[in-house]
Amino acid sequence: MNYNPRDPYFLQAKAEGYVARSVYKLKELDRRYKLFRAGMRIVDLGAAPGSWTQYLLEKGGDSAIILAIDLQPLRIHDPRVQFLQMDVFSAQVEAFLASSAWDAILSDMAPATTGSRTTDQARSAALAERSFYLAEKYLSPGGVWVAKLLESPARDSLVVSARQIFREVAVFRPKSTRKGSSECFLIGRSRRP
Repeated sequence: MNYNPRDPYFLQAKAEGYVARSVYKLKELDRRYKLFRAGMRIVDLGAAPGSWTQYLLEKGGDSAIILAIDLQPLRIHDPRVQFLQMDVFSAQVEAFLASSAWDAILSDMAPATTGSRTTDQARSAALAERSFYLAEKYLSPGGVWVAKLLESPARDSLVVSARQIFREVAVFRPKSTRKGSSECFLIGRSRRP
């Protein structure tokens, strides 16, 4: 999708020092669902360029720990952030996740789009499903999962799966989502023991 330099969220992000407009989606999700608190250990999948990481650092305070993962470079440098520039499907990702307890696993991952709606939806679903798999395997009890997804038939099956491991599950479309985009966010709160 083409970036509009007059987009109000793009301009607001620039004025407020965020590296991308996507921060406002996470802020809105947090306002609505009360996802984050100080000192959380968070995995940020699809982190680049880093606006979600910036917000998580603000919310997390001095004791926050963030593991940011993306194929693209992260533009945020902070001692509380460990960055892995690698594919989320890599076995190394699981090795890193297995080394700690995680309070939240977030995914703003998006596929390289092809223009084929079916292909793009399938690729988006694969990324959301991967984030759910990682949440199911590595998220601590009480933890939070958020995943971006292009609307598709996969949404309903992911919601059904999420309801098996989270006490609360929701689907949300933030106001800052670009017009014409079919993206939504799946939210799982309070991971069951």
